[in-house]
Amino acid sequence: MEKILDIENLNVEFKSDRGIVKAVNNVSFQLNKGETIGLVGETGAGKTTTALSIMNLVPGPHGKIKSGEIKFEGEDLLKKNEKEMRKIRGGKISMIFQDPMTSLNPVVTVGDQIAEVIKLHSEKKSRSEIKTKAKQMLELVGIPSSRYDDYPHQFSGGMKQRVVIAIALACNPELLIADEPTTALDVTIQAQVLELMAKLKKELKTSMILITHDLGVVAGECDHVAIMYAGEIVEYGNLKDIYKETKHPYTIGLFRSIPNIDKKDDRLVPIPGLMPDPANLPEGCYFAPRCSMKMPECEKNHPQPVEITPGHYCRCLKVQKEAEKNE
Repeated sequence: MEKILDIENLNVEFKSDRGIVKAVNNVSFQLNKGETIGLVGETGAGKTTTALSIMNLVPGPHGKIKSGEIKFEGEDLLKKNEKEMRKIRGGKISMIFQDPMTSLNPVVTVGDQIAEVIKLHSEKKSRSEIKTKAKQMLELVGIPSSRYDDYPHQFSGGMKQRVVIAIALACNPELLIADEPTTALDVTIQAQVLELMAKLKKELKTSMILITHDLGVVAGECDHVAIMYAGEIVEYGNLKDIYKETKHPYTIGLFRSIPNIDKKDDRLVPIPGLMPDPANLPEGCYFAPRCSMKMPECEKNHPQPVEITPGHYCRCLKVQKEAEKNE
């Protein structure tokens, strides 16, 4: 399949009063055209920072992409200037930000907010053509075009999220980044929004990066999954690899901490402790302080990704030892 995105050894740092915060550490993954990858992990794992790096929107001056490559359609986005990136943002790559309540301008009508994106990326279109296209986008996400002149406060949370999706898809982007698109929405609306995104993705043949902490959402939407912890990808593979052949102790911990309708458990098993401070990461494995399977060397040696089966990678010394035994 044709590759649309290729990220190699991405490192992002922030300067703070506590020192250098290592937000993203040697992240690498690929995305093929028309496919969806899920970035999964706890709050602070580096998922959103990875997405902002693709858009070249890491907040400066304290934030900095230290090293790595982000190739989109074969071109390194990190080598492009701001003018070139403006054409790509919204046009070829769009992002649905986390909170629909704060993503929309409260004093501009929803129709005009959709029209603004179309105007920026379609210079040849007339004003009437832009308005017609904006109305079509509203209809596409299930909002009557008669609500073009309504303001964000006149919409519910789920409807606002639909408007945000309409803005993101207004210019038929080739890559859509959805940063926890169902946060703050009730379960019924979550299902509607996800169903809508899957339908539009299929119709428009868009590739997608879905950022979430919900493994149920990932199972229904994604082709590949990257499990992130402390700025690293600790396990990567397709759905079968992650859900049926789970290897990393952190991924195992995530599955244990969610209810299973097939098992009668008295209690869920949470992962003990907290994620390490990104300004003071441990010397060895970042997950070692919370890991029930750790070995003495885990606290001294930092693991590298190991390919267990074709396309299934895991960053764990114990898994690495087991793989070497089976060879």
